[in-house]
Amino acid sequence: MKRGFFTIMAAQFFSSLADNALFVAAVQLLRSNHAPQWQQAALVPMFALFYVVLAPFVGALADSLPKGRVMLTSNFIKVAGCLFMLLGTHPLLAYAVVGLGAAAYSPAKYGILTELLPASQLVKANGWIEGLTIGSIILGVLFGGQLVGPYMANKLLAFDFPFINTGIDSAPEAAISVLILVYLLAALFNTYIPLSGVLMRPLPQQLGSLLSDFWSCNVRLWRDKLGQISLAATTLIWGVAGNLRFIVLAWAAASLGYTVTEASTLQGVVAVGMAVGAVVASMQMRLEDGPRVINLGIGMGLLIIMLIFITNVWVAAPFLILLGALGGFLVVPMNALLQHRGHNLMGAGRSIAVQNFNEQACILGLGALYSLTTGLGLPTFGAITLFGLTIAGFMWLILRWHAHNCLHDRAEVDRLLAIARNDKAHG
Repeated sequence: MKRGFFTIMAAQFFSSLADNALFVAAVQLLRSNHAPQWQQAALVPMFALFYVVLAPFVGALADSLPKGRVMLTSNFIKVAGCLFMLLGTHPLLAYAVVGLGAAAYSPAKYGILTELLPASQLVKANGWIEGLTIGSIILGVLFGGQLVGPYMANKLLAFDFPFINTGIDSAPEAAISVLILVYLLAALFNTYIPLSGVLMRPLPQQLGSLLSDFWSCNVRLWRDKLGQISLAATTLIWGVAGNLRFIVLAWAAASLGYTVTEASTLQGVVAVGMAVGAVVASMQMRLEDGPRVINLGIGMGLLIIMLIFITNVWVAAPFLILLGALGGFLVVPMNALLQHRGHNLMGAGRSIAVQNFNEQACILGLGALYSLTTGLGLPTFGAITLFGLTIAGFMWLILRWHAHNCLHDRAEVDRLLAIARNDKAHG
């Protein structure tokens, strides 16, 4: 791996760590304000909102500027979202601003991999970046849980600047203040990301044309016989992963009586499983192997339903590790295959923007479904069951879709797999 790759990893680690710790702090901020549970669940789709709305523009932006600069600006937008929370803006709106920064960050983060690395290293690179991202999720939720816990919160609130009234007088506000510093640390690493030497694609003079360009890219990827399957699978998996953050919190409160601080450790357990699955996949799977693991997604949906029967933390821990491992093992080869097809069809930044649009639309849709069902009075266990059935059903449909492609378009599927194998061999 090139030296610049590890600088990207460091920047991604601290930015993702702050993202995940901030989610825990935002949940605690809503709970301390006695907000209804549907608002806590709505944090997930609000974070995804700008991924969907700005998808036609952020990919082209990432392709038109050095991606390290885009990542730097994005971290400052996240800092602005944190400041809005501290200044009294409703946490859902402020968290949406943080999502705006994340939406701009993601195409640059993934797109720069295809600029710096050959196709033969994409699966390994995805294993690294997903494994490290999952590691940051583990530490992030634990860090956020400890920041809002009584021990750390009391120490942070006891600290005061001489002659300055900061207005920070609650545990979640103190946690958010610390996380601003973490975002600034990530921004510092962004300044050391090297230029890739890839020719930038200028933005069109009429930004409205990006809508038609994005729609064209979206259609092109959905029509590709491998792109459509990898896009559908990763879309659903990330939809699950995004909403599991809150589902685990809600389940832990209902089944185990856990506080946010205690439940955050179980979020970390899921992430441990994802990290293990991602690392194993990066060592065992090849670029063209992605479609072989689709059926693992059905297992994820069924395991989510089984969660409602667990009331013992010693049973829950290994179960959550298994649940996370299935997701991690599935997403790495599918993600690499999707990046490969997208890079060949339309360029790195645009393809990642299309991917983000679909994945975040799924997160938004599934999150809105979960938030709506809880808002209408469906018990936590009922909402979790509906969520799991939805995942298993859609993943089964994707599996049947791929089988249909292999039956009716075998020559085209084999040709695209051969391109992946050839690019890996000569990348």
